[in-house]
Amino acid sequence: MEMDDKKKKKKMKKQQQQSGCGVLVIYRGVFRRNGFWHRRSAKTTSLPQCGSTTVSGDSSGAPSAVKKKEQQRVMHDQQHANGMMNGTLVRPCSNSLVGFGSNGVMGNIVRKRSKEVICRALPMSLEPEKLKEMGNEEYRKGRFADAVALYDRAILIDSGKASYRSNKAAALIGLGHLLDAVGECKEAVRIDPSYCRAHHRLANIYLRLGEAEKAIHHYKLSRSEASSEGISRARALQSHLAKSNEARKLRDWQTVLKESCSAAAAGSDSAPQVFAMQAEALLKLSKHEEADSVITNAPKFDTDASTKFYGSTINAYVLAIQAQVATAAGRFEDAVTAAERAAQLDRNNREICAVLQRIRSVASARLKGNEFFKASKFGEACIAYGAGLDHDPYNAVLLCNRAACLSKLNQWEKAIEDCNTALLLRPSYRKARLRRADCNAKLERWEAAIQDYKVLIHEIPEHKEIVKALVEAQAQLKKKQCKYISDI
Repeated sequence: MEMDDKKKKKKMKKQQQQSGCGVLVIYRGVFRRNGFWHRRSAKTTSLPQCGSTTVSGDSSGAPSAVKKKEQQRVMHDQQHANGMMNGTLVRPCSNSLVGFGSNGVMGNIVRKRSKEVICRALPMSLEPEKLKEMGNEEYRKGRFADAVALYDRAILIDSGKASYRSNKAAALIGLGHLLDAVGECKEAVRIDPSYCRAHHRLANIYLRLGEAEKAIHHYKLSRSEASSEGISRARALQSHLAKSNEARKLRDWQTVLKESCSAAAAGSDSAPQVFAMQAEALLKLSKHEEADSVITNAPKFDTDASTKFYGSTINAYVLAIQAQVATAAGRFEDAVTAAERAAQLDRNNREICAVLQRIRSVASARLKGNEFFKASKFGEACIAYGAGLDHDPYNAVLLCNRAACLSKLNQWEKAIEDCNTALLLRPSYRKARLRRADCNAKLERWEAAIQDYKVLIHEIPEHKEIVKALVEAQAQLKKKQCKYISDI
């Protein structure tokens, strides 16, 4: 009987290998079935049908010896970057989305969300055209990461097909990986210089990234009906960027803002330099809150990749503006980091060096002021914040912090002045509004205090202390009005 069991196990293993079926590998207990995510302890599961994407059973019912061998094979493959598993290429998962590099090709669909990874094995017998069709289907369903992995598998089998690269670029665009998409399109047109669709796709990406001249070049090579419209948009972008740069030299910030917004509207919706110009203009126009919103909503690119694509001068400018916006918003550590990176990229730029020095001085002053304030040395804290304001007179955070010191020193009028300036720069700055309301209450200016308290309660209705302060201010105002009437 024992010999029969061994023969059966050997026969079962041989049948699995001959069937060409893949193996579903589940890392960290996460897998997807029918569009939903599920959790399960790490294990391997044989797929009953080649190319199946769902799980119809698990290996728990298999003989323990077979299961043990399968687990050993999985562990072996995880230790080798290019290991093969049941005819399927398996690669280890890195900190970034696997398979997204222009040279990093893999055969399994790998999707990474946070630190959870799912791998779907596919039989090696699939033809590249079939993989392309499967990738197209995933793309139509909006599953761009799966589409990228399928196109990568097709490229691995046949690297000389331009359409695979171009289709991968489309999926990367769907994921927001525009710089990677440029690389795939460039490879496609290298393989087939007459491939019009790849030229048109590359032109569209260049337009979005603010590279007007390159966009025009590839629109012309695409020879499509839509190319004339694309060329018109690219030329309009050229004009807006030129006007914006000229206005920046003249320090005409209203024109810079207008032209940079027009550049984005012309199709350059993912160009870091366009967003940076908008943010710089808003900073100079004392609209710090809007500048912060622009930078927050701007596309985020890896610094090294962005520098390689745009060059060190442009990327240094973008980082310098990000640093100034972060300073205005009170994110001083982020500001120093960005400014230092900008100075490293463009060491001979005096303007950027001055920005770095100023941000360091402001961050240092704020730190000293905070230390004095915690020690209840309000006079020294006030002087420290003031030293920071000497370098950055319109820093809302330093103004609000100094107002706190002045309030502690019973200098409520001066504290209100600092709060007023801070709120002009950042109208939704709650801390400054609350501080102004409290100072007005100290001066028995109940109407002004009530107005600020009402705004705050509308924004944070659950704040009990503000509700209590509003009730008290309303009671004092009513008392004051009654006294006025009785005196008449």
